[in-house]
Amino acid sequence: MSFSHLHVHTEYSLLDGAIRIDDLINKVKSQGMEAVAITDHGVMYGVVDFYARAKKAGIKPIIGCEVYVAPGSRFEKTVVRGTESAYHLVLLAENQEGYRNLVQLVSKAFLEGFYYKPRIDKALLREHREGLIGLSACLAGEIPSLILNGEREKAEEVALEYAEILGKDNFFLEIQENKIPEQKIVNEALLEIGSKYGIEIVATNDCHYLEAEDASVHDVLLAIQTATTLDDPKRLRFPTAEFYLKSPEEMERDFSYYPRALENASLIAERCQVDLELGKVNLPDFPVPPGFDAPGYLRSLCLQGLARRYGEPPPERAREQLEYELKVIEDMGYSTYFLIVWDFVNFARQKGIVVGPGRGSAAGSIVAYTLGITSIDPLQYGLLFERFLNPERVSMPDIDIDFCFERRGEVIEYVEEKYGKTNVAQIITFGRMMARQAVRDVGRALGWSYGEVDKIAKLIPGGPGVTLKKALESNSQLRELSKQNKELQHLLEIASRIEGMCRHASIHAAGVVISNQPLTDYVPLQRMGEGEIVTQFEMDTLQELGLLKMDFLGLRTLTVIEKTLQIIKNTRHQEIDLEKIPLNDEATFSLLSRGETTGVFQLESSGMKELLKRLNPSDIEDLIAILALYRPGPLGSGMIEDFINRKHGKVKIDYPHPALAAILRETYGVIVYQEQVMRIAAELAGFTLGEADILRRAMGKKQPEVMKEQRAKFVEGALKRGCSKEKAEEIFDLIEYFAGYGFNKSHSAAYALISYQTAYLKAHYPTEYLAAYLTSVANDNEKVAKFIGECKRLGIQVLLPDINESLANFTVVGENKIRFGLAAIKNVGDIAVEEILTRRREGKFLSIFDFVERVDSRVINKRVLESLVQAGAFDELHPHRAQLLASLEDISLLSRKKKSKKKQKSLFGEENNSGESFSLREAEELPREELLRMEKEMLGLYISDHPLKLESISSSWSAVPLERISNFSQEVRVRVRGVVSKSKKITTKNGGNMYFVTLEDETGSVEVVFFPRLASQLEDYLSHKQVIWVVGKVDLLDNGERKIIAEELIDIEEKKNNISTVHIAIPEKEDTLKTVYFLKDYLRRFPGSFPVILHIRGEKENWAVELGKSFCIDWNEKIEKTIKNSLEEGEVWLAG
Repeated sequence: MSFSHLHVHTEYSLLDGAIRIDDLINKVKSQGMEAVAITDHGVMYGVVDFYARAKKAGIKPIIGCEVYVAPGSRFEKTVVRGTESAYHLVLLAENQEGYRNLVQLVSKAFLEGFYYKPRIDKALLREHREGLIGLSACLAGEIPSLILNGEREKAEEVALEYAEILGKDNFFLEIQENKIPEQKIVNEALLEIGSKYGIEIVATNDCHYLEAEDASVHDVLLAIQTATTLDDPKRLRFPTAEFYLKSPEEMERDFSYYPRALENASLIAERCQVDLELGKVNLPDFPVPPGFDAPGYLRSLCLQGLARRYGEPPPERAREQLEYELKVIEDMGYSTYFLIVWDFVNFARQKGIVVGPGRGSAAGSIVAYTLGITSIDPLQYGLLFERFLNPERVSMPDIDIDFCFERRGEVIEYVEEKYGKTNVAQIITFGRMMARQAVRDVGRALGWSYGEVDKIAKLIPGGPGVTLKKALESNSQLRELSKQNKELQHLLEIASRIEGMCRHASIHAAGVVISNQPLTDYVPLQRMGEGEIVTQFEMDTLQELGLLKMDFLGLRTLTVIEKTLQIIKNTRHQEIDLEKIPLNDEATFSLLSRGETTGVFQLESSGMKELLKRLNPSDIEDLIAILALYRPGPLGSGMIEDFINRKHGKVKIDYPHPALAAILRETYGVIVYQEQVMRIAAELAGFTLGEADILRRAMGKKQPEVMKEQRAKFVEGALKRGCSKEKAEEIFDLIEYFAGYGFNKSHSAAYALISYQTAYLKAHYPTEYLAAYLTSVANDNEKVAKFIGECKRLGIQVLLPDINESLANFTVVGENKIRFGLAAIKNVGDIAVEEILTRRREGKFLSIFDFVERVDSRVINKRVLESLVQAGAFDELHPHRAQLLASLEDISLLSRKKKSKKKQKSLFGEENNSGESFSLREAEELPREELLRMEKEMLGLYISDHPLKLESISSSWSAVPLERISNFSQEVRVRVRGVVSKSKKITTKNGGNMYFVTLEDETGSVEVVFFPRLASQLEDYLSHKQVIWVVGKVDLLDNGERKIIAEELIDIEEKKNNISTVHIAIPEKEDTLKTVYFLKDYLRRFPGSFPVILHIRGEKENWAVELGKSFCIDWNEKIEKTIKNSLEEGEVWLAG
């Protein structure tokens, strides 16, 4: 028989539907069904993907949604106790008008009716009823709910109301067979109502999973959704295992008592016919001046830009490339696209919003360069237009733009105003349960402890493309554990079945869609986050619909650059145009070669700093190359070593063919860029650059059949150009190998320019640059501490806030001096800061008495005043904070009296001067520790000093600086010390106490986890120690963070007197790691009880690692001498 499922929930019914669209279409096809519907809860997330895949498989797609209907008005955001907040109703689009109305309903459910769930109401349904077919839904529908509540008469009224709203032939009473007792009662009532009022009945199965055996997987999804475990008796669960995609035969068996319900399902499927127009471009209209069309106006702007960029007359090569690109753009119909991008970038530049020099392959276009969209000359750097827009592979251009992080919103607002707020929205994205996440989620649902799940999750490699199947194949430990442990097998089996499914929706970090009509003509919308309106379709789906997608990225580095330039202008009265700075500046390359790149864009990591020191970059091309090479592939392949050795003449530079010398000279004969692969194919085998781009893409995707064709074409072309077959094959193999590692030079060049600009500013204006950087990270204490450390390293003083010098943010107050901003002080808000700065414009404050007399006491109240004092803001005027704190009440009282007398004078015109004078109360100055505690409380950091410096410790007792913890890639054992800045206690299931303690030192902070075994000792320490020492193991989290699992608390006073430790010191070199590994192997020859600390001494800093218990050694003169002789350089000694 013919039957179609009309009530189906896919994975886009987030954590409720367990059906993947591909699996759904395959199952429908295999069972001989000709059509199927998608009806996710309240959303249309998956409809375009569903439509496209169904069409491709020859299955009719029926587009629908199970909407939520408010019991009253959708604008009422309250619920009467005992009533439902929303009922279910299935709506199917019968035709194009129905699809448009469904989009409107689903959008307005979010934008107008959201209350716990997105809700429509009957008035809205009446307004958008045309072209829709309605089904009364499951037991959560309004009619079934009324029946079960004993309100049969009301249920009949509602059934008639829906039939009247939608039309009698467009509303069906929905019966299901799912073995739920209540369903039987509802079915009988619905059949009676249908017969009584002539309303047709339809059979569905409310499918939430594909196969009957998937019920257990769906049950786990529900537990994940509700953050419960399977054994929780109160959790949400489905009462039976019948909610799967039943075959037509099963449906015929279940509804044998009313076959007409099955026939109606097929009749509805036949009626539904919606065609989505995919692939057509729907660019917004761009208004051009009179006398121009879009291509003509684009040409005019580009010619003006050509003269501005290259001078008059421009080089012939530049003019020819511009003409070529303009023709391609016009032929492909993208002139309007470029005008739209030029317009909002031009707006940003005119408003003084810093725009990045380029991003991605767009930097390869001279049109983008002449329009000012990018700032990289593609001709100078050998960038290729075809890498961006290939005339032989028609696809929408994709230009992503970086803007100042703080002012990105202004550009989006401009676009909304220009094209209409209804035509612009941000874009949704879906988080999926990838391998590790799936294991963690399933483990929690099954009731596993955090520690048990964590151990398993950490056996799965991180990074993109990792699946549970691959993890089991590559990790023998995980494989063996799963063989031995049946519970683990069960966990992994369920995790593999939900792996990759949608988990949650969020807002894309940068994506914005711009339409030529209201977006709801194309795509459903919803509200997310802090009220932002976003599309319900992902970025790729929007592009399939032909809508213009743009990435407006907020880049914090551009904000730092903007603030730096402003500070330089204010303090040095210099205006710097970064597009005109020399790209061969000696001081800049010297800074880069020393690896002093904290705060330099893309070059901050410890690995990158070491690489810079070894490379010793001498021009911008070196910088472009290093950004392209510093990735996992090239790092693991030895490409970087080869590149550096060739640059320094340690390895001879040779080229695989003389014709390739010009292409590979910039990278010392190493193929680094995708553009080089394209140029080799063009030069050696006669490919057009468009064909070469297709070759590049094929190599990246590793499609065997396509590669076979491309190889034959390459060899044939090379033979025609005089190359031997053997050499052609060899070169093809070479570029195929390197294509796997090759990087887009356009992107690397654009970002290398930002790296160079930030390095230039740091080299020439370090105080201004670091002040700007500190302001940009002011809300992140860990980063502020890091950059204060960098200031100290460079001899730049970071001073406490000062009532007469500080502005709101970090302020440059002289040569190598930066003041903390007033806004950083706890309890001192923006209004208080503005009041202080306003009064200070009248003249500097002479004393705290002068201050309180001049400021508005309603804004600067006692709490604000006390915070300013504790932060040290009055230290320059009154050096003893204890006196100020003791006198605060007196100061406030005196201020009120003086202000009152001034009022009397103004009223009676008389001078009322009692001759009162006031002096601060005597008070003993606070201990240094207490002053530091105040700084920490008010500013979040220790500024003038640090408690660790007050601790007297032998130099032989060292700890790993906390900033280094983030660099560890293995779970190593470390010794750390720090001040406790935060402590959180939880009680375990067994009743023990567990602590999460944040430790801070001068370099950074880390969270240390103390299990119950150490809890009582920690509690004792916390009661009387400010600084604690801990030995523990570094724990690597999935999100890249590091924690330390505490193993031992050290009583440093006792330890430093009683334990002898062997210390080995070696200099930091290129091959330091090799020496460390040698020592670890070597020390095992002398097993014993003496702990070993390895000191690594660098040019700028020293640090130490305590080797684990397995490396404890014996000690005598002979062993000491043996170890010393094994080291080329270094020291060995025994110390307490």
